[in-house]
Amino acid sequence: MAFNILIVEDEENLREFISLYFRAEGYTVIEAENGKDALDKFNDQKIDLIVLDIMMPIMDGYEVCNAVRSTSDVPIIILTAITDDESELKCYELGADDYMTKPLKGKTLVAKAKRMLERYSQDSKVFTHKTLTIEIDNRVVKIDDAVVDLAPKEFELLEYMVNNINTALTRESILNTVWGYSFYGQTRVVDNHVKKLRKKLGPYSEMIQTVTKIGYRFHLDKS
Repeated sequence: MAFNILIVEDEENLREFISLYFRAEGYTVIEAENGKDALDKFNDQKIDLIVLDIMMPIMDGYEVCNAVRSTSDVPIIILTAITDDESELKCYELGADDYMTKPLKGKTLVAKAKRMLERYSQDSKVFTHKTLTIEIDNRVVKIDDAVVDLAPKEFELLEYMVNNINTALTRESILNTVWGYSFYGQTRVVDNHVKKLRKKLGPYSEMIQTVTKIGYRFHLDKS
């Protein structure tokens, strides 16, 4: 499985240095130079893990961590020059999974990320909600133990949304992820597949919410 790593660091040389470690291990790397840039990229594409600096312009790492955690359980590793206990505690309270201080220990960072991704992907293989079950690896969807017959692209669309629960996904990001960058069809193909998918999900159709002027969200009430 290919994983996308978001590196959020305002120092360009360090950001590129971190990226080299992950690319050397076969990961796809997306770089962001500040907090706002990071959130824009996080909301626009599938991100599997975030390496996040704290002290950045426009929006700091605390704000980014808090914003990501409001919609996603994606693993977050803090990598910062701040060494005091108060900052570390604050990051954990905001939902960070690990806290590493600079100078960078590249191999250790990648090893931690790899382990987190293994746990995260294992936890995400089966999604259940009431009588709805989605088996990612087996590509099986069941409602009340009855198998729901989905076309391949319908399942891939559902899988993408489930892997980004409560995250607003643009039609463009859905098109690029599910159909691929070489697919030059209109984004209404996404709307057509969402319509079919909702019909097949029956009592759970409302979990696929329309986000006005953006796209769609697979909504799960965590309360």
